[in-house]
Amino acid sequence: MGLKAILKQVTPPVILSLAKKFYYRYSSTGYGLTGNYSSWEQAVAESSGYDAQSILEKTKLALLKVKDQQAVYERDSVLFDEVDYSWSLLAGLMWVAARHGGKLNVLDFGGSLGSTYYQNRKFLAALSQVRWNIVEQLHYVETGKACFEDNSLRFYPTIPACLSESRPDIILLSGVLQYLKSPYSILKQVMEIPADLILIDRTPFWSGKEDRVFIQRVPPEIYAASYPIWVFSMERFFSIFQDEWKVLTMFDNPTDRLNGPIDFSFQGIFIVREERMSTQ
Repeated sequence: MGLKAILKQVTPPVILSLAKKFYYRYSSTGYGLTGNYSSWEQAVAESSGYDAQSILEKTKLALLKVKDQQAVYERDSVLFDEVDYSWSLLAGLMWVAARHGGKLNVLDFGGSLGSTYYQNRKFLAALSQVRWNIVEQLHYVETGKACFEDNSLRFYPTIPACLSESRPDIILLSGVLQYLKSPYSILKQVMEIPADLILIDRTPFWSGKEDRVFIQRVPPEIYAASYPIWVFSMERFFSIFQDEWKVLTMFDNPTDRLNGPIDFSFQGIFIVREERMSTQ
């Protein structure tokens, strides 16, 4: 069965029910997206940033509890007593694994300390082999290597460092592109990797013709921080996928909700290398 058919079967009813259970994001006045900035640099100057040690420390403590099975699920450093599965994302992972004899090799760019890996480990355990490579900021890599790395989960400071040791079949960009100064340069870099699938998840889009820059302000009950964020123009974003890559399908991320000055929504996208499509 093709990936598109799998997504149609598993996504709608489950995702909608989860949206009601896990709606917690930034509904308070004053939090979410604010401002209307002319440049990324201007938004940086007026925010605290997301490389604060306090964010890393809270994320580490939460994920250590998940790793040691003292907690069930972590997201954005917040612990939950039930796993919030992204069934569309999981379908993509399993589709790629099925094409490789039950083996899965992931490059998870901006994957924190393994949030998505631990989220899906119950299903990943059914595969014959899993290699989950996380590319992150250096202080996350150092913490990841010290506290989380094992035979399956690895941490690297750059994409070339990862590729020197591993050849991923799927590139995962979950909730990360919007927080990069130059997201399109990262997209172009990962498009050079000979993988089957680029899976973009938890990414904000709007219908305008230009990308917009805002500041995201996080409620203090999560952690005290503010940082720049892109809301991407769908038209501009899709224009970079040409030649060998094809946008296969999109899916909603209804569990992500942020207040903001424009109408936007969080989406996921499956981008498949054309030559791989011919074997479906």
